Amino acid sequence: QVQLVESGGGLVQPGGSLRLSCAASGFTLNNAIGWFRQAPGKEREGVSCITGSGGNTYYADSVKGRFTISRDNAKNTVYLQMNSLKPEDTAVYYCAKKMASWCTLGRGFYDYWGQGTQVTVSS
Repeated sequence: QVQLVESGGGLVQPGGSLRLSCAASGFTLNNAIGWFRQAPGKEREGVSCITGSGGNTYYADSVKGRFTISRDNAKNTVYLQMNSLKPEDTAVYYCAKKMASWCTLGRGFYDYWGQGTQVTVSS
């Protein structure tokens, strides 16, 4: 049974950092894994993606230079290190498994999603 479980969200002040984890089970991490977020009243948007090999990473322009995605295939876990957080980063963050080893930041071809973890950036 495929499962993705996010953790690491919370409340942080502007300029702070958080590290999100996405623990995967039921499949080996040969697939690309994406991170998405959804703020209240907004569409779910792609934030970052890492290819199955871990050799390539992709970021939305809004987070480039502040967020870093990585994966530990031995632990079946993907991470999203978020630095210099801004109030506009506030959202529920989801990880998702892609039906391929290559990346896109669109929602297409992602077949399993985690339940999400709340990130709130506020003073």
